[in-house]
This record gives sequence, C-alpha cells and structure tokens, in this order.
Amino acid sequence: MSTQPAQELPHPRVGVAAIVRNEKGEVILGKRMGSHGSGSWALPGGHLEFGETYFACAERETLEETGLEVRALKLVTVTDDVFEDLGKHYITIFVLCERKDTTKEPEVLEPEKCESWHWINWDELRSWGEHQQDTEGDYADKKLFLPMIHLIQQCPDI
Repeated sequence: MSTQPAQELPHPRVGVAAIVRNEKGEVILGKRMGSHGSGSWALPGGHLEFGETYFACAERETLEETGLEVRALKLVTVTDDVFEDLGKHYITIFVLCERKDTTKEPEVLEPEKCESWHWINWDELRSWGEHQQDTEGDYADKKLFLPMIHLIQQCPDI
C-alpha cells in the first residue's frame, strides 16, 4: 500500500475488452496508438461508462473501433493491471463476443488509437506472451498490452 494520502492517489479505472472470434477461432487484435500501451497489441475495448453494463461496453467499443456489431456472450475473466511507470491502475473485464454478421471484417475506425486489426490464432497469441522480453527477431514487434499478458496467464485456452 502507498503511504500517500488517499486524496492524492490515482483511482483505479475499469476497462472492458471484447474477445471476438471468427469461425477459425482466431481473435481480433489491434496495435494500440496514442495512449498508454502505445505500440502494443490488444483486443477492442475501452473504458466502462457510468451506468453501462460491461456487456454493453464490449458491444459499443467493438462497434466504435472496428465497425463490427457483436453480441456479448459471457464474462471470461477479470485482470488487475497496474501500470506503475504511468501511475495507472485498471481492472480489466474480458467479455467473449460473437459477430452478428460473420462475413463483415474489422475496419480501423479510430486511426488515432489503432494502427490495424488482425485475426490472430490463440496459440500464436500465447507464444507472443511467452516472448515479451525479446527485443530482436520474430517477436520484437509483438509486444502485448499488459491486460493481454494477464489474460493469457489466467486463461491459457480461450
């Protein structure tokens, strides 16, 4: 625990991430830009708004970021993510979702926040997680957003 007075401590925030799979079992992953975790890979998602359910947040954020309409199906896990170097603390809720139209592909609708969207096999994603310390070679450009690392640790099989 910190010794700072309570009024000076940053408050934890709630993030929601959507695990959207295609018919091959791959998940949508995007490269973050312009925010904490810039340059790392993450699922569609964002901040939970006041009065919003985490299912509604997963559906809204996926639509806003990718143009995909999804249906939230179930809570997968919750991670506790402290970005100590930035003084940020998030509780991230991961929600499994399905596409309403399986023929529609993700689009970059917020280019200031996401460089690109890709379908990634879960086994491949897990291998990215195992190589987060690699600074050269095949995994140098495959850094995962901290909540993603925690997701993989908690749920090795999705």
